[in-house]
Amino acid sequence: MSEYVYVYAHHEDEAELCGMELRALLGIPKMEWAKFEGFRYVVSTRKVPPSRSPFIKMRIEVEAASETLDGLAEQAPGLDAGGGTFKVLYADTGDSPFNPDFEEKRAIERRIGAVIRGTASMRQPDRLFGVAYLGGRWVLGMAEAGEAVWLRHNEKPQKYSTALSTRVARAVANIAVPDPTGIFAVDPCCGIGTVVLEAQSMGIQMQGFDRNPLALRGARINLAHFGYPTTLAVKADMLTLAGRYDAAVLDLPYNLCSKLPEEEELAMLSSLGRLAPRAVVVATSPLEHKLAQTGWQVTDDCQVRKSSFVRYLYLVAHDKTE
Repeated sequence: MSEYVYVYAHHEDEAELCGMELRALLGIPKMEWAKFEGFRYVVSTRKVPPSRSPFIKMRIEVEAASETLDGLAEQAPGLDAGGGTFKVLYADTGDSPFNPDFEEKRAIERRIGAVIRGTASMRQPDRLFGVAYLGGRWVLGMAEAGEAVWLRHNEKPQKYSTALSTRVARAVANIAVPDPTGIFAVDPCCGIGTVVLEAQSMGIQMQGFDRNPLALRGARINLAHFGYPTTLAVKADMLTLAGRYDAAVLDLPYNLCSKLPEEEELAMLSSLGRLAPRAVVVATSPLEHKLAQTGWQVTDDCQVRKSSFVRYLYLVAHDKTE
């Protein structure tokens, strides 16, 4: 079974969100996450495209490993660039015993690259190899860098001040649907379509609904701007919405001047259980009691801060039996 090293980075305000997303994407139980805290990498047997996450910078498939750099250099000739050009990159995992500076990192890259079969190319290599130190060993293997696809979506034509950022929306979609194979998801309060748009860009089938015609208009403009069907945003009230989905995302509506009435919040959470057995719920205040009251069990959670504003994210499973 292959082993993959994921090197990531995040802003301190999104540290919890990063951990929650990577746990979902890579299948790591929350109780095991502690061993990776304080570093900038995580190890998993799951192969996930690094560009799915807004936090993953590189994925390395471990093809060689040694306790020493000398030992790794001895194994490097066994790697093959496939007859094309290649480049070696040092991945900073935050776990190095000697904290190499810029020149030392480049020296490590040159040392490993000198013995790999193929032709080195720094500008447009056919293949990328990653070298890193983690958990008391050096590792080397085929690598893929993450692409910040979500950044393009910052330029959507319709924006709303209280909508999720594209980065948070992408992480939320990944937490709800770690593996999109055969999954049909729903966002029953999609607003201007931020989560639906991120989901579509990752191959996640997600249908959006909203009862606000102005929000729907914005969602359709945004979807069309990036080449997605406007039919992914449909007018409907989630309290009467029919159908059954595999997963859901619910960003509970709010504004800066008023709070959603408790009875309406409870009705929405109850309706969500009718729509899907698994969901990510986003709120602006703690929600544990109301989730339990409406039949939801919290399996993971985090907080995302922006200045003094806090969002509460919950990954939940419903106890309803079909």
